[in-house]
Amino acid sequence: MDNKQKPKQFHLYPNKLVEEVFHSTTEGIMITDEKKRISLVNSAFEKVTGYSMEEVRGNTPRILQSGKQGETFYKDMWNIIREKGVWRGEIWNKRKNGEIYPEVLTIASILNDNGEITNYFGVFTDISNEKVVEKELEELAVTDSLTNLSNRNSFNDLLTDLLQLSHDEKSQHAVLFIDLDRFKQINETLGNELGDMILIEVSNRISTIVREHDIFARYGGDEFLLTMSNVGHQKEAAHFAKDIIKLLNKPFYIDGNEIYITSSIGISIYPQDGIEVDQLVHKADKAMYFAKQNGRNQYAFYFDELKRDSKRLLVLEGELRKAIQKKEFIIHYQPKICITNGTIIGVEALVRWTNDKLGFVSPAEFIPHAEDTGLIIPLSEVIIEKVCLDIVEWRNKGIDKLQVSINIASLHFQQDDFLERINTIIGQYNCSPNQIELELTERTVMKDSEEVVTKLTKLKNLGFKISIDDFGTGYSSLSYLNRFPLNYLKIDSSFIKHIVSLKDKQAIVDSIILMAHRLHIKVVAEGVETKEQMKLLKEMGCDIIQGYYYSKPLPSTELLDFLELWEIHKQERNV
Repeated sequence: MDNKQKPKQFHLYPNKLVEEVFHSTTEGIMITDEKKRISLVNSAFEKVTGYSMEEVRGNTPRILQSGKQGETFYKDMWNIIREKGVWRGEIWNKRKNGEIYPEVLTIASILNDNGEITNYFGVFTDISNEKVVEKELEELAVTDSLTNLSNRNSFNDLLTDLLQLSHDEKSQHAVLFIDLDRFKQINETLGNELGDMILIEVSNRISTIVREHDIFARYGGDEFLLTMSNVGHQKEAAHFAKDIIKLLNKPFYIDGNEIYITSSIGISIYPQDGIEVDQLVHKADKAMYFAKQNGRNQYAFYFDELKRDSKRLLVLEGELRKAIQKKEFIIHYQPKICITNGTIIGVEALVRWTNDKLGFVSPAEFIPHAEDTGLIIPLSEVIIEKVCLDIVEWRNKGIDKLQVSINIASLHFQQDDFLERINTIIGQYNCSPNQIELELTERTVMKDSEEVVTKLTKLKNLGFKISIDDFGTGYSSLSYLNRFPLNYLKIDSSFIKHIVSLKDKQAIVDSIILMAHRLHIKVVAEGVETKEQMKLLKEMGCDIIQGYYYSKPLPSTELLDFLELWEIHKQERNV
């Protein structure tokens, strides 16, 4: 500790109001003299650190140092303050009771009329709770919350690492795609809660025979993926698949019910069936469907005849190119409702495509293919044009304040001319950026943060609203979000689906809402399907909800009818 001397008196309060603000703010504030001796602290400082004004007056801020940052850190920090007058960052400090905690700290110097430093002031926020939630979200980003297995993202990353180490072509790995037969009927008959209990028991059973270095994950719904590393012969994978089928053929005794289920398993082999994760998973998936179509409750290896489906991909790409040129897509819109007053504050634009040769093509099929081939850029521009045309039509009918959110693909956003192109398109239709909300995934904004911040700031300055979509499914730091100029944060539907039944989902959603509000970001919950979910989200303070509870995605003409009926019956609704 530096020598404790009586600092110069610092007359902070010109009036009573300023004094009340100083002590009422939730951020901790510390004032020092030019020699960094503490002159004054506020009530929040005392609450967070545990030190009273009397205990710290005359000391330097070293009294708070945790030891987690070395002398070099502090030397660099003070050099920046001397050069620029201000420093901001995350730091670990220590409370009076010895507890170490993280905080976001801003330190600035105060100059007199001669340009001489007379004081320093520091403002900080305790982010302990944010760090806890951030850690939980990091775990959720790689863990399936229902079964505690690895999730899809984690499986892909782990298998990628394994394949990168498998330069020796003599190494063989097997990917098993496991799907429960007729599981949808169980959910519909016995309910989702009992279905979840079955999924947990399935994961527990298979886990008992998984080897130490194998990768086992819940891929989604009733699908599981398992990688057997370093198999000597394909027969090992076949025997393992048989063992899984036998395990799952045994009756499940759950909640007084005796339940029987079967499974179908598809197997692909590295390197003969592919050397990339997507190839191996795709081919194991194809083999699984072959097993299912040929009687279920069995396994099948991927084989050449299954490549016939690759012809559909060739047709799909050709037809997709033609559809983009001819702008054959239509846009459906799903309303977004203000949870407090029931006002429709906007809609999300969702693309639909029906083709003469292929029939209705799911967005889950053609959008990933567009991303893989680079067609997502012209496709996105067609979608934006279609949205602008609808906005013009709505405007002509007296609806001129409906905000439309548009999903922006990562590849599209990364283009150097993205700002110019989107501004040009909406300008052609005399649309205002204020009516457009751009939804980007969490992974997109975290790829190159400095460039992303610059681009997002320019977009926001133009008038566009900015939203992070599918929040919670990636790897972002919660305390990092304040770097981005965000208007909305959209909680992924996977959190909402079980929010009523699973306490961990409730805790995460509640924490996300609290933290977003702290950063002055509004929260949208997507995938809301039940009244119970809506009520719980309202209690948590969620701002906006979207989902089938209120409406499915609607074509423009049906949306206009919906808006009219909504206004008529809004007072009757229990929002």
